[in-house]
Amino acid sequence: MNNPAPHDKPRIGISACLTGDNVRFNGGHKSSALCRDLFDEHFDWVALCPEVAIGLGIPREAIRLVGDPDHPAVTGSRNPSLDLAGPLRAYGEQMAAELTDICGYVFMQKSPSCGLERVKVYQENGHPAVKRGRGAYAEAFCARRPDLPVEEEGRLHDPVLRENFITRVYAYADWQQLLAEGLSRGALIRYHSRYKYLLMAHNPQAYRALGRLLGTMSREDDPQAIGARYFGQLMQALRRCASRGTHCNVLQHLVGYLRDDLSTDDRSELQRLISEYQKGIVPLVVPMTLLKHHLHNHPDPYLLQQAYLNPHPASMGLRNVI
Repeated sequence: MNNPAPHDKPRIGISACLTGDNVRFNGGHKSSALCRDLFDEHFDWVALCPEVAIGLGIPREAIRLVGDPDHPAVTGSRNPSLDLAGPLRAYGEQMAAELTDICGYVFMQKSPSCGLERVKVYQENGHPAVKRGRGAYAEAFCARRPDLPVEEEGRLHDPVLRENFITRVYAYADWQQLLAEGLSRGALIRYHSRYKYLLMAHNPQAYRALGRLLGTMSREDDPQAIGARYFGQLMQALRRCASRGTHCNVLQHLVGYLRDDLSTDDRSELQRLISEYQKGIVPLVVPMTLLKHHLHNHPDPYLLQQAYLNPHPASMGLRNVI
């Protein structure tokens, strides 16, 4: 595994048109107010436009996917003899190998180069196939970096998907920090200990499976090999969005640690807010805030280390709307 140097702020790859760069086929951009207003303070962007990178001009002929949705060609919209699939895929593989220090990637949706899904694939009759495809650059990049958190900008307008993506970005950044410091058996177990309740909220089955994986690790096992296997499964598990039910399950576990420290009234108030969250009356931040208040007054070292309590900066307000 590569050991990239940590940064003050996580670095995220992004389609350059989303940052306001005039790199689209028509000479324009698709500047994302969401990325600019919510994320700029917290991330360093690595802006890339694969179409410009492989030598296409600005402006240029629009390109599109054509043929088999599983293995489409990439041609000019007016010049079907032009096939750019090879260069775009090669650039995707190149960037996947070079950008070892990014913690996520935001792609431009529906793009024949950068779209992650639902990209039109045109047929000989001029109409798109029922089955949609993936952008050639994005597909090659993601194949080389299966653990990296990726998302399309359009989907980030959904608050649940947005919170999920940013949670994965910070988990990935935390892992990069761990690799930079040196992965040992003890460091791997400590990392898992921090992420247990976050994992439980996203995927209870994977929570149990990863616990068994590390529970059977012996002193003779190579932590690098076990770590790669562990982290791959962790990132796959975190792709599942936590539900109100799984969040409530975790909240009940955390309250259980404090049951001997809280009064009957305090426990009742917490239970009421957890119930209101489960019913959709209040957002997750409401029971979380009260739980953190009690944890501040009755600190528990094991709970205070949990990534679940602070998976991303509170100033982003991501749990205020889920």
